[in-house]
Amino acid sequence: MPEAPKNTQKPTDYSLELKNKKTLQFIEDVTSNADGVQKKVLEEILSRNAHVEYLQRHGLNGHTDRETFKKVMPVITYEDIQPHIDRIANGDTSPILCSKPISEFLTSSGTSGGERKLMPTIEEELGRRSLLYSLLMPVMSQFVPGLDKGKGMYFLFIKSEAKTPSGLVARPVLTSYYKSSHFKDRPYDPYTNYTSPNETILCPDSYQSMYSQMLCGLCQHKEVLRVGAVFASGFIRAIRFLEKHWPLLCKDIRAGTVDAQITDQPVREAVMKILKPDPKLADFIEAECSKDSWQGIITRLWPNTKYVDVIVTGTMSQYIPTLDYYSNGLPLVCTMYASSECYFGVNLKPLCKPSEVSYTLIPTMAYFEFLPVHRNNGVTNSISVPKSLNEKEQQQLVDLVDVKLGQEYELVVTTYAGLYRYRVGDVLRVAGFKNKAPQFNFICRKNVVLSIDSDKTDEVELQHAVKNAVNHLLPFDATLAEYTSYADTTTIPGHYVLYWELSLNGTTPIPPSVFEDCCLTIEESLNSVYRQGRVCDKSIGPLEIKIVEPGTFDKLMDYAISLGASINQYKTPRCVKFAPIVELLNSRAVSSYFSPKCPKWLPGRKQWNMN
Repeated sequence: MPEAPKNTQKPTDYSLELKNKKTLQFIEDVTSNADGVQKKVLEEILSRNAHVEYLQRHGLNGHTDRETFKKVMPVITYEDIQPHIDRIANGDTSPILCSKPISEFLTSSGTSGGERKLMPTIEEELGRRSLLYSLLMPVMSQFVPGLDKGKGMYFLFIKSEAKTPSGLVARPVLTSYYKSSHFKDRPYDPYTNYTSPNETILCPDSYQSMYSQMLCGLCQHKEVLRVGAVFASGFIRAIRFLEKHWPLLCKDIRAGTVDAQITDQPVREAVMKILKPDPKLADFIEAECSKDSWQGIITRLWPNTKYVDVIVTGTMSQYIPTLDYYSNGLPLVCTMYASSECYFGVNLKPLCKPSEVSYTLIPTMAYFEFLPVHRNNGVTNSISVPKSLNEKEQQQLVDLVDVKLGQEYELVVTTYAGLYRYRVGDVLRVAGFKNKAPQFNFICRKNVVLSIDSDKTDEVELQHAVKNAVNHLLPFDATLAEYTSYADTTTIPGHYVLYWELSLNGTTPIPPSVFEDCCLTIEESLNSVYRQGRVCDKSIGPLEIKIVEPGTFDKLMDYAISLGASINQYKTPRCVKFAPIVELLNSRAVSSYFSPKCPKWLPGRKQWNMN
């Protein structure tokens, strides 16, 4: 992920070494006094928001100490505060959650009732996010020297935004950041020197943005020292884009022109400042891209690249083999841990293996608490986290410095922007400590069964979508006996695959168009993040249903039991990841159907789009 410098530096007084030293000292200081910093952060949040409606309603009465706060304030989920957020979205400007005015809403990739969650934020949070970004490169420079001598080729994009009825903007956190002055007007800093001009990043058309960023990255190929995107899936999409469009890109490089499909004038002008006719470079790219194998294409085209900067933790780990193939095994670096609710922490050992990535939470970002998590030891090895907590469970939450090594916790945050004891939904495991501050492995997002890009589909939502789809089978006297699902990332973009075993009681064969309708109905029933990925971002491919032969799910159970699952506790997993199980299902597939078109999607919420 890219990083922002503090806005105090000028090129004239720029001393990189001194700046890096100060930054690393800051990390030392806040992690050494983690508990003291956390206490101060909570006091600051509670004292400045003492008079907001939400805290008064719960009877905090101006108290700023931890004990009272934990005693009177409940641990909550999004659904608990949704009525307050809806009031703000609809125009209520009274201090409901926060004493400072809500500047915009950040749309989460997590959903509630099929719609993106809206996270309130305030102007000053941009400064806090910028601070976390500014920690990344001083940390990285300890391990990879000389990064200030070249550029970063990052594929960064904005997504569509909507306006709430009150006129406040609702958009993803990165779109908010890229459109802010913190990013757009950043002063000179060798660490934020990217191959992509701002105009190409801020272009709303995803094809034009990708094309122009790739063109600029190729033109400056010798200057590139690091490459990346936010998520692994986004970076692989960029490489596949190159596979498809390299002849066109070479044509532009050869002639020093920009393809006519790039109609955005500021983008054309920004690219033309970089682009010069270069037949030799065009020949070189053409020769490399024409080869049968694309293994190591990153190091072949960008020979000075030292690492790939992408998130490969959680569900993104499924892309590691593909990244290794394209990069010739370059280090895959996960630099930071953040969400729409809050930016959390940084990876202090960025060159570690992806499976060993741990993030040190920076104690100044928010007030952190941790809810102990216990696993169900069934065949699905799922995470057991109760939806609402009883009094005893509320008292089990521990502070940042009191977590235990090896234990898993759900992260709970109290932010400057009006979230109090809010369950983020991420499950973390304590991997170690930096001074007094814990370091966490990201284990998973609670309840997510399917994910390709930033989409997150849980079991309940999948079940609801399948239930809607099977109605198409009723006229044929057919029912769904069993099903499971799989996030297939061997295709780019990746897509959801559902394995269906049917009970056929009727004699009329079911035409392919009916199964295609089932595919589309499932897609129409999934959340808005999934549908946006299909329609607008093109980051998810058409959903596929594979019909498997009768008895397949009995075979699946036999296999699970042979691996040690209890026959009494066995439940069909609603999502499979284990390669031998996927192979078993695929070997018994008798037919396959894809969604014939994209589902419906509009920016914003359904009710905002009504006239």
